Amino acid sequence: MSYAKVWCVGLVGVTGHLVEVEAYLAPGLPTMVLSGLPDTALNEARDRVRAAVVNSGQRWPNRRITVNLLPATLPKHGSAFDLAIAAALLGGTGELPLAPLDGVVVLGELGLDGTVRPVRGTLPMVVAAARAGVRRVIVPAGNAAEAAVVPGVSVRGVDSLHRLVAFICDGKPLSEPPTPGAVAVDDGPDLADVAGQQLGRRAVEVAAAGAHNVALFGPPGAGKTMLAERLPSILPELDDDAALEVTSLHSIAGLLVAGAGLIRRPPFQAPHHTATIPSLVGGGSGLARPGAISLAHRGVLFLDEAPEYGKGALEALRQPLEDGRVVLSRSGGGTEYPARVQLVLAGNPCPCARPAGDAYCECTPLARRRYLGRLSGPLLDRIDIRITLTPLRAAELLETDLSTESSAVVAERVVKARAAATARWASIGRRVNADVPGPILRRPPWRLPARDIADLRHRLDTGTLSARGFDRVLRLAWSIADLDGRDRPVGGDVAEAVHLRTGEGS
Repeated sequence: MSYAKVWCVGLVGVTGHLVEVEAYLAPGLPTMVLSGLPDTALNEARDRVRAAVVNSGQRWPNRRITVNLLPATLPKHGSAFDLAIAAALLGGTGELPLAPLDGVVVLGELGLDGTVRPVRGTLPMVVAAARAGVRRVIVPAGNAAEAAVVPGVSVRGVDSLHRLVAFICDGKPLSEPPTPGAVAVDDGPDLADVAGQQLGRRAVEVAAAGAHNVALFGPPGAGKTMLAERLPSILPELDDDAALEVTSLHSIAGLLVAGAGLIRRPPFQAPHHTATIPSLVGGGSGLARPGAISLAHRGVLFLDEAPEYGKGALEALRQPLEDGRVVLSRSGGGTEYPARVQLVLAGNPCPCARPAGDAYCECTPLARRRYLGRLSGPLLDRIDIRITLTPLRAAELLETDLSTESSAVVAERVVKARAAATARWASIGRRVNADVPGPILRRPPWRLPARDIADLRHRLDTGTLSARGFDRVLRLAWSIADLDGRDRPVGGDVAEAVHLRTGEGS
């Protein structure tokens, strides 16, 4: 037999596609041709596979070898096809019966000695295989625990090409995946560590309840970073679907902990203020890889010292914040990554970082405006909560009262608020208040009484609040009502929402 095929999976972003790896051996000048839009890493598989086959004790066929990856119009990236190419090639010689691989997806990168090495993106590949009806997969032993979290799929791990040959020829069993364990993560910083700042604590609690974006301004030491770092500790754990999305993204980025199961803790990303546009939204040569905003999907993206970021990097966040996804087009192909995050910005009031009115501040009003003006109006308009923290007083910093609420206590209220929002918006396919379209909130039965939104109408008519801001205040009001256990917002909830949005009122 001179023809054989083996199933594999190709990734475009987080979307996987079944790929047929065909091998045809014909008389002619010994060579190996690889077709099907392979990238550079995949083209180099010719040398890796040849060395791995020979060093695994198999005979390399001295014939013209053509390997085709179907569908040929789909760009193929990476080294995960190596093991499937080797199996198909050996099957084409007629010496390796491939019946045990019927309906089986084979993934893995080959070392020159025949070792099967782990590959990025194994989890979304196995998910794609399961959705296509495949029920058995063979993956590198180092990726077996990761692949085993996909329900309904029988996973086996392989550590070498020699072991795969022994399985096919002699039926020797492959290794079963270890039981996935929880990611070893400590409890993280606790909200109880924050001294004073009741307004800041309330702001992050409301933000957690409704998945709202937050901007925190104030002098150094006011607690901006502490509050931002503790926001994930009061967020609910990810459900199965969200955990699978987040874990898949981290698998593609190569950031998964070996042997760990699904990521249940909302992720937290805090890139340095020198971060480039590709590092924030995704990029790279060939197929673009996920950036910080996608790695923070279903969690928190924290930009400390936000005015120090490049203007282009900040403006690049505007569309993902609105759409909840990043669409990247490159010469090597386009891809899309999910990016539904809670953005937290933190910044000082001016270059010298002194609060307004401080006698030691030497910044002119123009310098202050220019500094905060680095955060554009359109970007800030997408931030639901914008508050200014005041410097801590000695009495607050030295407070010995241990009654300050911990993250666990606040998280219980947040979970109840999220549950109320999920039940309310289930009919329109939404789960959190921040995702509810504005027209829904402005029409019956969810429209609030005219007396409760009179101030909002006035602000909209006078231009002090944009239409987007109007809707975001309404969403905040619903989150406040959910936290306080009310079925609908009242006038006081709207007033508090306006205060959190604009810093005005009380």
